[in-house]
Amino acid sequence: MNKNVWQAIKFTLFSLSAGLIQIASFALFHDLLGWESWWMSYLPSLALSVIWNFTFNRKYTFKPTGHIVRDMLLVALYYAVFTPASTWLGDWMEGLGVHDWLVQLIVMCSNLVTEFLFQKFVVYRDEDKASEE
Repeated sequence: MNKNVWQAIKFTLFSLSAGLIQIASFALFHDLLGWESWWMSYLPSLALSVIWNFTFNRKYTFKPTGHIVRDMLLVALYYAVFTPASTWLGDWMEGLGVHDWLVQLIVMCSNLVTEFLFQKFVVYRDEDKASEE
């Protein structure tokens, strides 16, 4: 199987597990604890998901660069852009009357695709160069 396809499959599977964490914690905050605003439940559930996803993808999907701090900072940079953008978008959609869980699904799908591309071509970009040598 092509290395890139296998990476995408592994990333998707780990992201699905992170998605379960995000959904469960979102349900806890939003539905069980009654945090009414979408974004107040979204932000902590996203943080839990990110930590899980980064840890497993770094270990099993991409070859660790040996620079965990650099890798974490690059992922933090991605989320410094994605988090406010997705929070604004989600809040806007909720204001339009889109159901909270549909908003959550849309945001999570956009996160899956954009984060894979960011990690593959920015965080772990040197992995492909090293395997060619």
